[in-house]
Amino acid sequence: MLKIKNLWVSAKGKTILKGVNLELNEGEVGVLMGPNGSGKSTLSLALMGHPRFKIDKGEARLNGSNILSLSPFERQRKGLFLSFQNPVPLPGVSVIDFLRILRNKENFSDFYGFLGKLAKRLNLKEELLQRPLNEDFSGGEKKKMELLQILVLRPKFLILDEIDTGLDVDALKLVAEEIGRYQKEERCGIILITHYQRILRYLKPQKVWVMERGEIVAGGDSRLIGAVEEKGYEGIRTK
Repeated sequence: MLKIKNLWVSAKGKTILKGVNLELNEGEVGVLMGPNGSGKSTLSLALMGHPRFKIDKGEARLNGSNILSLSPFERQRKGLFLSFQNPVPLPGVSVIDFLRILRNKENFSDFYGFLGKLAKRLNLKEELLQRPLNEDFSGGEKKKMELLQILVLRPKFLILDEIDTGLDVDALKLVAEEIGRYQKEERCGIILITHYQRILRYLKPQKVWVMERGEIVAGGDSRLIGAVEEKGYEGIRTK
């Protein structure tokens, strides 16, 4: 479903990603781990088309289409969704207006009722739907808002950049179970970027990669996570 081949990415003349190769099939969950500053968020933003990052060479194909020549909007229309590590506020744009425009829904009342049910499912206060998106929201509320967007837009491939940070134990369980439910319903692919094992109690990955200094230095199945915990990143380098 997603195939990344020899991807090189730079920003402000500095090379960040150095020949990344990665493949994930429909319905699979892949976990991307690595130390801070290793290039994980750069990969996610480059795949989504952030203008800060320059694609020097390589390709990324989603269901056979090379998405790197497309605008971020077109990538989203292909089914790609990025959940931000640090969701930005949109002053003056309410949650409901933001999502209603994205879904192209004209009937405010019906759509508000639909959103209200989803908000209740995620333990979000309904009043948040009328406030500017992410403005003065807690860390947990911002991450749940990212999940709310997923449930509304129904994308086919998710990149979740540390969606588990800022969540307490109960919120983490709720978010992880909702992601797992959505993944089974849609048979979507998921790349989960995380530093912690706790979310993996609920989301079972088929593939695991470790990134360091802009390269994938190790790959395997879920057993690689335990090896990282035991030996650290340096201890499991295979490249």
